[in-house]
Amino acid sequence: MKLFTKIIACITTFAITALSLCSCSTQKNNQNTQQSAQQGAVKEIRFLNFKPEIATKYEQIAKVYESETGIKVTIETAANNTYEQTLSAKISTSEAPAIFQINGPTGYANWKDYCADLSDTEIYKHLTDKSMAVSTDGGVWGIPYVVEGYGIIYNSEITDKYFKLENKATPYKSMDEIKSFKALKAICDDMQKNASLLGIEGVFSSTSLKSGEDWRWQTHLANIPIYYEFEKNGTDIWSKGADEIKFEYQENFKNIFDLYITDSVSDRKTLGKKIVDESMAEFATGKSAMVQNGNWAYEQISKVEGNTVDEDDIKFLPIYTGIEGEENQGICIGTENFLAINSKLSEAEQKAAADFIYWLFSSEKGKDFVVDELSFIAPFDTFTKDETPDDPLAKEVVRYMNTDGIKNIPWSFTAFPSQKFKETFGSALLRYAQGTITWNDVVATVVNEWKTERQASEK
Repeated sequence: MKLFTKIIACITTFAITALSLCSCSTQKNNQNTQQSAQQGAVKEIRFLNFKPEIATKYEQIAKVYESETGIKVTIETAANNTYEQTLSAKISTSEAPAIFQINGPTGYANWKDYCADLSDTEIYKHLTDKSMAVSTDGGVWGIPYVVEGYGIIYNSEITDKYFKLENKATPYKSMDEIKSFKALKAICDDMQKNASLLGIEGVFSSTSLKSGEDWRWQTHLANIPIYYEFEKNGTDIWSKGADEIKFEYQENFKNIFDLYITDSVSDRKTLGKKIVDESMAEFATGKSAMVQNGNWAYEQISKVEGNTVDEDDIKFLPIYTGIEGEENQGICIGTENFLAINSKLSEAEQKAAADFIYWLFSSEKGKDFVVDELSFIAPFDTFTKDETPDDPLAKEVVRYMNTDGIKNIPWSFTAFPSQKFKETFGSALLRYAQGTITWNDVVATVVNEWKTERQASEK
C-alpha cells in the first residue's frame, strides 16, 4: 500500500511517549496515515457499472473497501442496453462517475474528452499484455479488467447420449471429432431428428432476436466473418481501409445462423419474442443441448430454477462456420470491457479512483472478490495461475487459452461502427428468420450500414 506521508519518530524528553511510538507497528501506522490522507482528500467516488448481473457483488465490494479505507464507493448500474445513454446523462452532472467503462477504441472515440491518461497508474503497470489496453496519441485511456470467451456451449451428457444411439446417421463417436462446420451440422441435424430419444425439444436454444436481446448474433457471431475478412485482406481495423466491408464471409455466417434457427427448440417465426434469459433457461433445464454464449453465462445457467445440467457436463465448442482451416480454430477470446477514469474530476478524485481499481485487482480481499464472486479471468500479473474462477466455462476459456496448435479468434467487434449498425443488423436478421426479406437483403443491409455509420463516426 503506498505511503502518502512518513511517520518520523522523534526522541523527546518524555521517555514514555518515545517508547510508545517505537512499540507501534510501522505497517499499522502506515495504513492509518494513508486512510487519513485519503479521507481528507476524497470521501466518495462513483462507479458506473456496465453489468447488471453483478451489481450486488460490486456493492459488497464497495462496503468492504469503505470499511478498510473510509472511502465510500457508490455503485450505480445501467439497465441492460442503456449504458451509453446512462453515461451521457450522468457525465456532466454532480453525480458524474469517477470510474466508467468504454467499449474499446470506438467507445474511446465517443468519450475521449472524459478519459484520463492511465499510463502512470499502478494497475496499468501490472497489465500482463499492454497491447490489450486502449492506447493512442501517446496515452492509455482504457484498461481491460477481464478476459472472456464465447462459443457454442454444449451439454456433454446429451451429446454423449447421442453418440451412443444405435440408429445415429453419422460416423462420429465423440465431440473431440467435431472440428468443422460440416461435422457440426451433420450431428446437429441428426440430433434434431432424434430429439425425442435424447429427451430434448431441439438441439439449439432459441435464437433471441427480440430488439435489445440480439447481441449474440449482430455482435458476437458477426465478429467471426468480419475478423476473417480483415485478416485475409491485411486490414487494420482502425484504419481508413476498414471504412467499408464486403461481408466476404457472409455465406459462412449464414451457415451457422441457419443451423441455429433450424435445429432449434423454437420455430424461427417466433424468435422475435425470445430473450437471452429464456434461451439460457432452455439449456439449463435440458430442453436444448447447445447454445451460443460466453463464460459469463454460467451464472445464469446455475441459477435457473429446475436446472438439470451437471457442472461437469458444461463445455465449449468453437463456432464453426465452414471457413477453410477452421479445424485449428478455437473459441473467441478477448474483452470489450475497459475501465476509464473521469478526467474532468479533480486530481485527488482521479487518484482515489485509481487506488480503488488497484486495490480490487491486487489486494487479497479484492482478488478474492474478483475470482470467487465476479468470476473474472483477470489480465494482471497480480494474479497467480491458480487464482482463476472455478466455474466450468471459465475453466474452458483458460483451457483454450493454454492449448497449443489452435487459433482463438480475437474480439474485433469493438471496432464495429456504432450501436445503430448492430441494431440494424439484428433487425435484418429477425426479418430474415421470419421470412420477410431474403439473405441478399441482409448482406446489402450490413454492407451499406457499415459504410454509413463508419463515415458518420469520423465526422
